[in-house]
Amino acid sequence: MPRAAKGKALPVQAPAPGSASEAIDRWFEQRGWQAFAFQRAVWQAAAEGKSGLLHATTGSGKTYAVWFGAVLRALMQSQRQPPLKAGLRVLWITPMRALAADTGRALQTPLEEILPAWRVGLRTGDTSSAERSRQSKALPQALITTPESLSLMLSRADAQTQMAMLDMVIVDEWHELMGSKRGVQAQLALARLRLWRPGLVVWGLSATLGNLRVAQDALLGEGRGVLVEGRIDKEIAVDTLIPPNPAIFPWVGHLGLQMLRPVIDEIDAHATTLVFTNTRSQAELWYQHLIEARPDWAGLIALHHGSLDKAVRDWVELAVKQGELKAVVCTSSLDLGVDFLPVERVLQIGSPKGVARLIQRAGRSGHAPGRVSRVTLVPTHSLELLEAAAAKRAVAQRRIESRPVPEKPLDVLVQHMVTIALGGGFTSDALFDEVRTAYAYRNLGEEEWQWALQFVACGGQSLAVYPEYRRVLPDEHGVYRVPDAALGRRHRMSIGTIVSDASMQVKFLSGTKLGTVEESFISRLRKGDHFLFGGRLLEFVRVHEMTAYVRRGNGSKAAVPRWQGGKMPLSSELAMAALECLQEAAEHRYDGPEMRAIAPLLEVQQRWSGLPTAQVLLAEQTESREGHHLFLYPFAGRSVHIGLASLLAWRVAKNSPATFSMAVNDYGFELLSLRPVEWQGLLGDALLSSEYLLEDVLASLNATELAQRRFREIARIAGLIFQGFPGQPKSTRQLQASSSLFFEVFRKHDAGNLLLTQAQREVLEQELELSRLRAALDDMRRRSLHFYTTRKPTPFAFPLMVERLREKLSNEKLSDRVARMLRELEKAARK
Repeated sequence: MPRAAKGKALPVQAPAPGSASEAIDRWFEQRGWQAFAFQRAVWQAAAEGKSGLLHATTGSGKTYAVWFGAVLRALMQSQRQPPLKAGLRVLWITPMRALAADTGRALQTPLEEILPAWRVGLRTGDTSSAERSRQSKALPQALITTPESLSLMLSRADAQTQMAMLDMVIVDEWHELMGSKRGVQAQLALARLRLWRPGLVVWGLSATLGNLRVAQDALLGEGRGVLVEGRIDKEIAVDTLIPPNPAIFPWVGHLGLQMLRPVIDEIDAHATTLVFTNTRSQAELWYQHLIEARPDWAGLIALHHGSLDKAVRDWVELAVKQGELKAVVCTSSLDLGVDFLPVERVLQIGSPKGVARLIQRAGRSGHAPGRVSRVTLVPTHSLELLEAAAAKRAVAQRRIESRPVPEKPLDVLVQHMVTIALGGGFTSDALFDEVRTAYAYRNLGEEEWQWALQFVACGGQSLAVYPEYRRVLPDEHGVYRVPDAALGRRHRMSIGTIVSDASMQVKFLSGTKLGTVEESFISRLRKGDHFLFGGRLLEFVRVHEMTAYVRRGNGSKAAVPRWQGGKMPLSSELAMAALECLQEAAEHRYDGPEMRAIAPLLEVQQRWSGLPTAQVLLAEQTESREGHHLFLYPFAGRSVHIGLASLLAWRVAKNSPATFSMAVNDYGFELLSLRPVEWQGLLGDALLSSEYLLEDVLASLNATELAQRRFREIARIAGLIFQGFPGQPKSTRQLQASSSLFFEVFRKHDAGNLLLTQAQREVLEQELELSRLRAALDDMRRRSLHFYTTRKPTPFAFPLMVERLREKLSNEKLSDRVARMLRELEKAARK
């Protein structure tokens, strides 16, 4: 919103009867603001006791739309009845505890004039024990919390009493929560709160989301509530830094540091810039190179990602808000919520891989109604120019990805059952009916419920003899409670669905905290090895009690930590937009600077082979000293291509024994065999059939190993594995050994264990994206197959070959090999 003129605000009288909305209007007018129509629509709906979902662009005023709905309800209630006793009236659920403090300041500001008796409090993992103790005695009128902290509150025996005056729940950034188990955790908590408070008003805030009706149903219940869309003209400008000489044979995997100078020029030209990268490793490298190139920026640019210590992140966020930093190199840790008005520019290093992610990051600049949000894409290799052109097209047409809601995750359910058993207890039939009101469990069957009940009561069929898995037991009235205080303490320490590899604290020998690094990375280091972390060159000294102690490095070559989850697949919406751009290129139309810059690459690709489009499935076959290569380009994203490559190799080898090496990227995949394969005749309806897809995928992959990896996460959430007491965490090796043991025991002695079934389903749905794989097969059959035999790898094939070589060569040997290949290919392209 436009900023008010500076000066002391006029005093606002307590609202007279009938003037509740006038008090809010006065507050807006004093700041020179004018409420938008969608804000007033939310206020009106909330005043009438309606729940709903607000969908509006980032930076358009969503926070005050729902917050003043809660304030208006409080003002109206104070007119109808005597002053209300102190107690919790509004719960604000945020997906990130880092956003809590910023949100708290925004909510508290108007209360000083409109509702001076109200106080906003925070309850997250960062809340001090002293503050928690104060809240145990008396909660503030408004409390900002996370799904995990809310579940922890529900585990208290007096939880219902604490929530006795709750009037409204607001779920911020619902689009970020709804597609995860944390969103399911929030659904279950809301089901309990609605049981206690039948008239509870619930509102969600959402931006950049394609399936709004599903989002509304998941939050409010099927067919319930209202949808308010904040249709204000928020301009989003997307442009691209064009490399001076885009390579015709791109080496995917370079970090784009050839674009360092243009990035420096952009940062130099603006007051404050956010430089987004897709991975924490990439952020570390870019920050280091920026400092090396501009040492005068020391203290003016900063690094921000989720593994840095909270104190470091807090300092960076405050410095950005106060306009003290020239630039911040960051990851998705700054995607959400935090209001950075001073930010003028946003740079995206590499492809965003998704339209919603790009729009979200663009909204970090111009973060106020009426201001333009601008994001500049920085390609890290030539083919990302194609993705940049596709992103511009998709953003202009607002093709935003949908987010699926998890279906019946039983690990979250059994955790919730123990939580409710701690928070006063439950009877089986009543909790079953309550759980089924949560969208994720609307199709939960009686047999599944009874299995879950048996699992928390005795550990299921195979763990019944172990007392520690008898977590809830019924009393003489059929009320299930946790029978042992020690079990209750263990459960409370394990509440939550965020699961990652065990991390180690990184500290200087003096004890100063730097952040956390995955244990798997530290385990590969020897004393004296160097690595980059937090923008510093560090020397590894020793490990003691899950802490890696370091000292400052001396400038020798450094490794960079590799965190899990680094590779994001290309979304379907972005892939389709890319194929549309390729269709125009096939007709020799190159619209926009990105397509004109990549034209030489695409022309060589067409001269040697062809281009994939929405109507054309491109296949290439070539021979080298390594063997016989097939390159196929469905443009379905990395995850789907893993499944496709494995599936096709298995189906071919089933009829004619063969061994294949594979490589995948977002555009296609390579299958390499020692013997020739008649691919042109094989790539037909039979090979690309989606019939028996599930069985064939399970047979083509090491499904047991994939399911066992996924089971580790499920076992932790379900409470089978205890991660250790504070200060005494178990190592990754211990946790993996425990989960592997459970996995084998269940497989051999409890084959009907539904957590095993869930592990397999999550592998298929989330890792291999089975539904998207099925759609890709159907689409490939629909397209016209254009098959080419080429003498050399084409510009599209070259990065796939490099991807495969990277798996078996060191960085130095890979660079030498790639350089030789490039010389040969570039010479051939000039002919």
